[in-house]
Amino acid sequence: MARSPVRELTQGNPLKLILGFAAPLLFGFLFQQLYSFVDTAIVGRYLGANSLAAVGDTGSINFLILGFCQGFCAGFSIPVSQCFGARDYGKLRQYTANAVYLGAALSLCMAFLATALCPVMLRLMNTPEEILPEAVAYIRVVFAGIPATILYNLSSGILRALGDSKTPVYYLIMASLINIVLDLVLILYVHMGVAGAAVATVVSQLLAGIGCVITMKRHFPILHLSAEDRVLRLGLIRELAGIGLPMGLQYMITAVGSVIVQWSVNALGVVSVAAVAAGSRISMFFCCVFDTLATTMATFAGQNLGARKLSRITEGLRSAGIIGIIYCVTTLGIILLFDRYLIGLFVNSTSDPEVLALACRYLRLNSLFYIPLLFVNIVRLTIQGMGYTQIAMLAGVFEMVARTTVALFLVPRLGFTGACLANPAAWIMADLFLFPCYFHVMHMVRQRLHEPKST
Repeated sequence: MARSPVRELTQGNPLKLILGFAAPLLFGFLFQQLYSFVDTAIVGRYLGANSLAAVGDTGSINFLILGFCQGFCAGFSIPVSQCFGARDYGKLRQYTANAVYLGAALSLCMAFLATALCPVMLRLMNTPEEILPEAVAYIRVVFAGIPATILYNLSSGILRALGDSKTPVYYLIMASLINIVLDLVLILYVHMGVAGAAVATVVSQLLAGIGCVITMKRHFPILHLSAEDRVLRLGLIRELAGIGLPMGLQYMITAVGSVIVQWSVNALGVVSVAAVAAGSRISMFFCCVFDTLATTMATFAGQNLGARKLSRITEGLRSAGIIGIIYCVTTLGIILLFDRYLIGLFVNSTSDPEVLALACRYLRLNSLFYIPLLFVNIVRLTIQGMGYTQIAMLAGVFEMVARTTVALFLVPRLGFTGACLANPAAWIMADLFLFPCYFHVMHMVRQRLHEPKST
């Protein structure tokens, strides 16, 4: 008999459930970050500072385009998790089928547009001419692989909505190992340069997505679609787009601020671009815990809303906050003690000492503000998990305004230190919006469900 490894988050101790769900999910995010981590490390160590700067320079437009696709697909899992919490499995399968149709259309459109426009976007970002050819070569391959990215994010999101946070991890581990091998082969032996790192990432992502789909087909009877389930339903398509589009736009709006910051950093020269690339990669690796807790809270909130257990959502958010704060304090200590060794994974301290020093400054200043970042993630995804994606999208506007202000006014005056302050400013501004937003959303949900306020 086929097993059905789904997990309900509507009963039991929220803290234990969140830890149990998040633990395997964390490994998934870590290995997902390992893609870019390994790419950057191999490029920086073997191809040099200019190639490192070229790959790093693409980070903001990568976030702009792939972030939109990932956010859009993340929205598809919200009605799935709510239907699972309400035990409406027929509607769950209909949502799943129509999410596949919408995801396929999105992947083809985005791959075509992004691949065609990437040179224009890089020039608008004021990319230094000496790194422009390599930057185009890298990001064009990444954008051509958008269908693979969407395949993995869509399939893994559905699995997590059903409470299975382990299966995507298994395939990411496999894919990450393949990515490392392909990176070394394509860069060191095939001599493809930065394009080889991009090819390795796309191929690995594709294999992870295929693995998730095979597992869904073989081991999740709840997802076995009948002919009626597979019918294209325009009403569900509109509903999925209405949830996914604000989440995708939220990523894009946030990324616009990052693009403007990158534009200001590009004006500081290749050394600054390389330093931000190295510091960002280490920072993103540590930030996987925040993404993990946020994704956990989206599923937790979605299932408990479907089960009409609103008090558990607040209790779960409080538990995630406690876990995250302990982690933030621990991480700050690690970074302050070992930042030079961590940055040294990407930068040769002998040949590029200035890059190393600036990257350490970037990493330290960002890590001081990880607690605000924690709450940006968990509060926003909790709101989105309850279905209020349009309201949560506005937090991205606050982030964009903060980053743009720093890029236009602080970077010209403070130089590289100003660029280091862009992310902290954005996180604080987003929190100032998200906390009152959360209480407002809970009030609206209680009114809609006619549930009295819990004490």
